Amino acid sequence: MDITRRNFLGLTALGTLSAATGTSAASSLHREPVDNKKVYGVLVDTVLCIGCRKCEWACNQEHKLSDKKLQEYEDKSVFDRHRRPSDSAYTVVNEFSNSEDPTGKKYQIKVQCMHCNHPACESACIVGAFKKVENGTVRYDAWKCIGCRYCMIACPFQIPAYEYSKAIEPRVMKCTFCLHRTEVGKRPACVEICPNEALVFGTREQILQVAHERIQARPEKYSAHVYGEHEAGGTSWIYLLPYDFKHTELPALDDRPIPDRTEKIQHAIFKSFVPPAALYGLLGLIMYTQKRDSRGEED
Repeated sequence: MDITRRNFLGLTALGTLSAATGTSAASSLHREPVDNKKVYGVLVDTVLCIGCRKCEWACNQEHKLSDKKLQEYEDKSVFDRHRRPSDSAYTVVNEFSNSEDPTGKKYQIKVQCMHCNHPACESACIVGAFKKVENGTVRYDAWKCIGCRYCMIACPFQIPAYEYSKAIEPRVMKCTFCLHRTEVGKRPACVEICPNEALVFGTREQILQVAHERIQARPEKYSAHVYGEHEAGGTSWIYLLPYDFKHTELPALDDRPIPDRTEKIQHAIFKSFVPPAALYGLLGLIMYTQKRDSRGEED
């Protein structure tokens, strides 16, 4: 009898959750513009980056992801292949070049969560485990997460990673923007250790200004495109590149926030049909009832 009650309550809660998600999604289309004077950002200047990978080491140390010594990050053989952030590395540095450049000069590019102005992960999360906070950080709350991993599907930058190796309480892992440091006036660990000012921390307004000033000062060195200023509605991580960004792993995105597309699809489903989770709940009830009746007949 207890099992029956728990199953029923669980299935009812699931349906209610889905219905609530539909209501939430319906209201989130009217999003407020981001105030560039309040949110933080980081400028990644790939022209100045020397590929030392100290940012990787500092991030891993700060978040206790690895106990490797700094000297081990001097290994440049990792640039032979492109890497993605993982559950054990919130940021990685990759190498890129322009095949049409006769010099064959190679550049390095740091990759991590972009902390989008209008995060697709936050929009896709059905339990509110992701939240864009006032200073621009996209925060993840493992206590709310149910492990659906919709965030991983939604992110256009393929950033959220999952602790597949953990059998108990696996989490979604990604760059935290060092929220615990920025809240007390410190810079993110990766920015603090950068020896060549390839990473610049400030308000989004400040770093956009720095980005455009660097392009104007040395137009022969930089592409005129400031990546992240407008892509997907803007991101907190802004990139300067020597070439067209198509030579990098940064995806080609227009100015429209990703949730503007995905939430319309969600609304169509929730407005016109029974919410999917509620449907699954109903099917579960039917299956359980049939199973119970079958047992009764056998008895």
